[in-house]
Amino acid sequence: MKLDILVENEWFVVINKPAGMLSIPDRMQSERSLKDILIEKYGDIFTVHRLDKETSGIIVFAKDEESHKQLSQLFEGREVKKFYLGLVNGTLINNSGSIDAAIMEHPAKNGSMVINVKGKPSLTDYEVLEDFRIYSWVQFQIHTGRTHQIRLHTKHLGNSIACDVIYGDGKPVLISALKKRYNLAKKEEEERPILSRLGLHSYRLQFVFNEKEYNLEAPLPKDLTALLQQLRKWKGGK
Repeated sequence: MKLDILVENEWFVVINKPAGMLSIPDRMQSERSLKDILIEKYGDIFTVHRLDKETSGIIVFAKDEESHKQLSQLFEGREVKKFYLGLVNGTLINNSGSIDAAIMEHPAKNGSMVINVKGKPSLTDYEVLEDFRIYSWVQFQIHTGRTHQIRLHTKHLGNSIACDVIYGDGKPVLISALKKRYNLAKKEEEERPILSRLGLHSYRLQFVFNEKEYNLEAPLPKDLTALLQQLRKWKGGK
């Protein structure tokens, strides 16, 4: 697999992770992760933070123990500005705002989280960039790095991330839902979704490391770019 390397230096490497790939190995070692690939390429590699398997975008790995320690402290100390872009179901009540709701592990469902006052403090700012009525394109800035934070917080608002199988309805985005006169191609038995994975992309990180300021961005993947084009056409044609 060819890695989409955004930045590389002697201390760390920044990758634009594709959707559908684990950031790090899971407990069962069920499939090859991004970290496994990086270990094959670099030898030693250290996990600084992670993205959900179905989330695409920017992720940082350290190349040595000291860099790992420094970068981890930046993330844990909230000295890294983290921005995401996401497709949300429906129209949000407010065009911008903050979600301050503590998060903890679900007591019964392994691998999922829940909002609970006993959980860890979790803060997300959001701003609607485009409203398509059936969906909204939203920028998020997370000030904490809890597992599934954006997914839980959007659910808390009443607008889950599109295609979220854990916290939403998990339904794929179909062109037929946007086009009134949509017809299947002759060779197709059923419609292929334009988006079937979690509609979330980690697109920007900002931090200072070794006295240098980094403003890193990961371009949108093809699936989200194509979907936005279709939504804009649909909105413009109404």
